[in-house]
Amino acid sequence: MDITTEELKERFDKGELVHLIDVREEHEYEEANLGGILIPLGTLPDRIEELEAWKDEEIVVHCRSGSRSANAKAFLTSKGFTNVRNLLGGILAFNQA
Repeated sequence: MDITTEELKERFDKGELVHLIDVREEHEYEEANLGGILIPLGTLPDRIEELEAWKDEEIVVHCRSGSRSANAKAFLTSKGFTNVRNLLGGILAFNQA
């Protein structure tokens, strides 16, 4: 199940720990970010071991609009990650909400 910008904002407001992965490129991350770990989509297969500790925990992936993060979600799920959620609309929607 994916996550809405409203739900993510509520969780941030409550101070909840969210395992957030930004799959955009570095220059996009430098322009604006939500504080997550930057792992560009193209490097995700090579860096998946960094996420092993979160394999059974909730992970929220996001990008600019939700397309790349949908691919990241599919990839992580195919590698056995059990609770990956895509931020619907990406950072664009988050910044407009």
